[in-house]
Amino acid sequence: MKLEVKNGSFAYPKGAPLLKKVCFEAGPGDLVAVLGPNGAGKTTLLRCAMGFLKWTNGGSFLDGRALSSIPNRALWRSLAYVPQARGAAVAYTVEEMVLLGRGSRIGALGKPSDADIENAHKAIDRLGLAPFAGQKCTELSGGQLQMTLIARALAAEPQVLVLDEPESNLDFKNQLLVLDTVSELASGGMTCLFNTHFPAHALQRANRALLLSPDGNYLFGPTREIVTEENIRRAFGVRAVISEIETPEKVLRDVMPLSLDLTNAGALCASEPDGRQIAVIAAIASDFEQGEKINALLHEYSRFLVGRMGLPYPSGGVHIVTVTLDAPGGVVRELARKLEALPDVSVKTTFAREIPKEGGGSLDE
Repeated sequence: MKLEVKNGSFAYPKGAPLLKKVCFEAGPGDLVAVLGPNGAGKTTLLRCAMGFLKWTNGGSFLDGRALSSIPNRALWRSLAYVPQARGAAVAYTVEEMVLLGRGSRIGALGKPSDADIENAHKAIDRLGLAPFAGQKCTELSGGQLQMTLIARALAAEPQVLVLDEPESNLDFKNQLLVLDTVSELASGGMTCLFNTHFPAHALQRANRALLLSPDGNYLFGPTREIVTEENIRRAFGVRAVISEIETPEKVLRDVMPLSLDLTNAGALCASEPDGRQIAVIAAIASDFEQGEKINALLHEYSRFLVGRMGLPYPSGGVHIVTVTLDAPGGVVRELARKLEALPDVSVKTTFAREIPKEGGGSLDE
């Protein structure tokens, strides 16, 4: 299911416009990150997109249908929202809180059925919350509460999941728990959208990014074209370095802030389109079931493939796939990101230094 915002503008009463003609979309398998400095309207954008606040102009749509025209029960069977964990604790147990997610599927005077309870327990088990099922939410850690709120949303069986700063105020372990869960949901075909204060989380997890600036301007597109050093400087007023960290399984991008730089603040600029590049992507899947998902992804990019090789290696318990592409750099990175999002898949990407000239010739070493 696709969530789309068309020409969304918003201003609080007697206030200056906060959001100006924002356009973006998120479809099945997309993980979209919303970034921007404090006061740029990240949470307001999510609330408008979901219909909690009314757009001044423009609108939100699910599969082309205006949210305002969808009955509430039908809407909340398709769309789920995870608020910030802080301040969200109540005296319900974890089981009771997650069961609330079935509200759109239970009548106003109805009681949860056995199927509803079973669905809630599946969400609890999926997020590792079974040991805390009988514990009150007021007694949970921040990470446990955040996972409980995600479980409540999943209990509704949504097709679109929207999360408001899901990893804020969490330690490293709980940040990873939340981000891994959202990445897994997106790789399974769910439409996911989250706002974040961490550009590195967007670069490492999201395939698309929406970057807001305090003056209402925005950029939307592939994450690595939007989250750049220059745009970080312009949006946040911070000079930063984007670096690559190579691990045994993959290459991760990180963002390190260096100093304040308020020149040209708010003047966001779209990146120039990537030129054609030759690249090799190597993927190792430790779960043979991921082989079919890898093949499906490669089929989507078949027009860019120069060659491919698949090597099932049962005695080693892995499936090895190597593909060569001739494509814009952004396309190569997008495919690599989608492969990295698959569970139990390790990915490395290597770019040629330059495209060989017409008439042959070898690539630079």
